[in-house]
Amino acid sequence: MKLILIRHAKSSWNTPVQDFDRPLSKKGINDAHNVSDRLVQNLPKTSIIWTSPAKRARETALIFAQNFLIPLESVIQKSGLYTFEAAELEKIIKSCENSHSNLILFGHNDAITKFVNKFGDLSIENVPTSGVVEIDFDNDSWNQISKGKIVQTIFPRDLQV
Repeated sequence: MKLILIRHAKSSWNTPVQDFDRPLSKKGINDAHNVSDRLVQNLPKTSIIWTSPAKRARETALIFAQNFLIPLESVIQKSGLYTFEAAELEKIIKSCENSHSNLILFGHNDAITKFVNKFGDLSIENVPTSGVVEIDFDNDSWNQISKGKIVQTIFPRDLQV
């Protein structure tokens, strides 16, 4: 089973809105395009895509889906993904149906970084905005995932020229 965790792109703090409604910044939009362009080269043939319903996560997921040539209606919003807690993120991931062997998930920190450090085989200090961490699990049940192998990371800073 393959899990691709993507932290939402950098958001804008320039508009006086609630955290849930913060849009992406210009840098965030650019980073999302750059990272998704790199990720598409090694994307699984079929995947289910889940996103937090927060505006910045939804916008990031839609940029990635467009660049992956995946229909936008295939992006599923999961209210529980608007979380900063790793335990809640773990619970949602473990609820994925086993008929989906590849899950692409758009969410938030600290949940993503803590999940990666619990279930991955490498220590990552901080998954940055627009950061991607791909973990392979050697089993057939999402509910039974344990330590996996981090097979790829893509961070915007690594794509700078």
